[in-house]
Amino acid sequence: MRPGKRLIILGGVHGNEPCGTVAIRRILDELERGTLTIESGSVTFVPVCNPLARSQYTRMGERNLNRRLVPTDFPQQFEDYVANWLCPLLSSHDVLLDLHSFHTPGRPFAMLGPRNNQGDLEPFTHEAEEEALARHLGVELFVDGWLDTYASGVRRRQQMSGCDEQDVQYGVGTTEYMRRQGGYGLTLECGQHEDTAAPEVAYRAILNTLAWLGLSGQVKPTEAANRTTLRLFEVVDRESPDDRLARGWRSFERLEAGELIGIRADGEELRAQEAAHIVFPNPDAEPGCEWFYLARAVDRV
Repeated sequence: MRPGKRLIILGGVHGNEPCGTVAIRRILDELERGTLTIESGSVTFVPVCNPLARSQYTRMGERNLNRRLVPTDFPQQFEDYVANWLCPLLSSHDVLLDLHSFHTPGRPFAMLGPRNNQGDLEPFTHEAEEEALARHLGVELFVDGWLDTYASGVRRRQQMSGCDEQDVQYGVGTTEYMRRQGGYGLTLECGQHEDTAAPEVAYRAILNTLAWLGLSGQVKPTEAANRTTLRLFEVVDRESPDDRLARGWRSFERLEAGELIGIRADGEELRAQEAAHIVFPNPDAEPGCEWFYLARAVDRV
């Protein structure tokens, strides 16, 4: 085996997102049959990261594994025990591909990390490598700005409640942890949870990643031609179970300035302050949790 990147591919971080699990098992079958080979570097496949959530077919077991992902000396919840083996595993690799799906219909997209920076929130030095991989996954839509937007939401909640129960570190998931360990990684959202095309998106992304990194020896994929990048700039929480969205939004739908997005339980109307895109709308969000994000188009990938 020739030297090369150490890649890890995750599925089933959330138990009701089957596309990554299906795609990884398909790849493993091809490796066992010899129709696909790893010729350099190494690859670790984890088809089901959260077996409790998977057995329940729910997003989480006892908490969200993809939030506050850090090892702990005092595990309390099932996901704490998972984090204690998953975090060292991530640390031993160079590159991560984490396969997910989302709640409402929408286009597949990849979540990007930050620009190179020396800041306190998410210092990073692998912007070029991460963007290059993103351009070759097989999707044309990209989203960045996750952790700093999440952090602004935490600060707002702290000001409103007057307490420090919310923590910016709660926004740290698999890719954020990977970057903190000196590597880089991408979250690929392959489609709506039950979309029959989502496992194929995940499967093609795995093949493209193996080829792009030179691990499989297959012909390297071409760049996605018509690329769009959106930057998250605001998160809006659901405050009451009676808060409701104005209609069944699809992720990435365009909002015109002044357009009605949702209505609070007390009748307050939430309207777009500028032309933007709605991202991750969740009509079933728990009170106190993210209800939807807003994003602007930017020139990046």
